[in-house]
Amino acid sequence: MAATERLDILHHFAAVPDPRDARFVTHRLGDLLTIALCAMLSGAKSFEDMAAFGRAKEAWLRGLGLALPAGIPSHDNFRDVFRHLAPGAFQDGFTAWINAACARLGFDHVPVDGKALRGSRGVGGTCLCLVSAWVGANSLMLAQRATQDGSNEITAIPRLLRLLELNGALVSIDAAGCQTEIAQAIRDSGADYLLQVKGNQPTLQADITASFEAAIAADFEGFEHDVFLLESSGHGRQEERFCVVLYDLSRLSSRDDWVDLQAIVRVGRFRRVGGGAETYEEAHYISSRRAGAKEFAEAARGHWGIENGLHWVLDVVFREDDCRLKDRTAAENLGMLRRVAASLLRQDQGKGSV
Repeated sequence: MAATERLDILHHFAAVPDPRDARFVTHRLGDLLTIALCAMLSGAKSFEDMAAFGRAKEAWLRGLGLALPAGIPSHDNFRDVFRHLAPGAFQDGFTAWINAACARLGFDHVPVDGKALRGSRGVGGTCLCLVSAWVGANSLMLAQRATQDGSNEITAIPRLLRLLELNGALVSIDAAGCQTEIAQAIRDSGADYLLQVKGNQPTLQADITASFEAAIAADFEGFEHDVFLLESSGHGRQEERFCVVLYDLSRLSSRDDWVDLQAIVRVGRFRRVGGGAETYEEAHYISSRRAGAKEFAEAARGHWGIENGLHWVLDVVFREDDCRLKDRTAAENLGMLRRVAASLLRQDQGKGSV
């Protein structure tokens, strides 16, 4: 197998630069990172847990091929490395492995979303926010980037996209990412965008609403469009979901601002629980892909897989918000480790819960 296609994580760890002074290194970086990942997969929540796991599993770790010339690192060794390890280089190693894995698996839809690490909140009141790209079909996190100090996730998304090989994929982002610069960055990566439109783009939102109202008033006569409808029931609920796509963009005054814009999308859901009142939710999107309504409906619904498949696991299983690390670098590196562990756990085909 070519080196670029290798799927073992240790191979990709080898490219991560060691931040420590070589004169005082007693534990190999690859050994330390491997122990940390295995410990995280086994429920570790702290540096003390990592060291305890290493001591309990030393014979097994040596069986994996770890040299451990100085035995098991202490919790201070783990803390020191994670505080000084360059997050970009650490993430690049994991991203190279993920890209190799996804080259085998293939993927089409990539939701992007951010999550705040509330336990990292400092004296200034701000907390670290990590933006992740997720492949719901394979339950894999593709990459992660942290927001810059004092900024929101908008600044991190273009940097995240530059890490990935997204040719032909559909990248979906919620309304916070509905920015012309982000649309351009997605197209530059070779992917198409599906961006939710809300009040942060008032002109675009008003024009989309007016377009659909005009189409409905004309009973869609003269409007190139596509429709998808799905009805479901269960657990006392009845739902009707629909997706309508308009390819006529003539009523969008800002359409030239959005690179390669091809379609506007309305997704709605009627829901009734028991004999109670009916609720209705509606969302609008823009896309550079000239796709059918069924594909857009699945992508809009699948976007929230990053909340259920990743963010929920980080909160409930890994207790991420309970981690009180104030050191930004250490918090970012541990955040990456949790996300990789969550992705690996999702690959297990057993019937047990994560």
